[in-house]
Amino acid sequence: MAGVARKAPAKRKAKSPSPRQKVLQASWVDTLIRILPLTEKEVQRIVTWIILAVLTLLALVAAQYAGLTAAAYQQYAALAAKAGFQVKRVPVTGMERVDQLKVYQLVLAEKDRAMPLVDIEKIRADLLQYGWIKDARVSRRLPDTLAVEIIERKPAALWQRDGKYSLIDANGIVLANVRAGEGGDLPTLNGNEANAHIVALNALLDNASALKSQVSGATWIGNRRWDLQFQTGETLALPEGEAEAAKALLNFARLDGVHRLLGRDLIHFDLRDPDRAYFRKAPKAKPVKAQSNENNENNEITSKNNGLTA
Repeated sequence: MAGVARKAPAKRKAKSPSPRQKVLQASWVDTLIRILPLTEKEVQRIVTWIILAVLTLLALVAAQYAGLTAAAYQQYAALAAKAGFQVKRVPVTGMERVDQLKVYQLVLAEKDRAMPLVDIEKIRADLLQYGWIKDARVSRRLPDTLAVEIIERKPAALWQRDGKYSLIDANGIVLANVRAGEGGDLPTLNGNEANAHIVALNALLDNASALKSQVSGATWIGNRRWDLQFQTGETLALPEGEAEAAKALLNFARLDGVHRLLGRDLIHFDLRDPDRAYFRKAPKAKPVKAQSNENNENNEITSKNNGLTA
């Protein structure tokens, strides 16, 4: 049987690849340029300046690390001094009680120094180390003046503890050590750490302003309460606690307003018990025995006889 020849399958024509379409993607820079109301040249200029600023900053940091900036600043200060910007005058005002020698030793050390080298904040910090100085204002007055204004603290009380005396201000800060009797008319605070409670004491006395001017001193008892001393010699014992002490003092002020307790024969008032008040009278003076007329006559005759004998 004769074989039948099969036809070879026709070859399919390969399709030529179609060119891919290119998709253009806008970068964030292009988007930013379109948003900003700037031209492309202006944006490039800004970017250039930013790059230069960053490079300059890096250069300054490197110079500072290498010590070149300090040397340049010293050179600048020397030039400023030659130009007349140099401390020649140091006026100091506001000093009354503060140790003037200490202040001048500090501020006059800046004399003949170039103005750019004067550290104002350091001078002020050094001045504030002294107890009398509450605040200090230091300023440059070009070309050659460094002005210093001192604001002093005011003594508010004399603090006595363990035989030592110190002047303190209204915040309890020690201003100076003094001797007994050098406090003048200032009230006296007695007791360890009494100065730390002077603010609370003033607030307590404000509750009875009529009595505040009559208080000559106060004693801090047991680190918990006050005894008040009055100019007329009496002592008032107050209870513990700010509220309790304020209430007791106000009640005492009312009693004094009605019965005139101060300046009489009472020397001690105890209001520590909220329900009762205890008063103590001054001890009565012992009567002086009067000599009889006969003794007086005998003494008189004896005196006359002694006079004649002499």
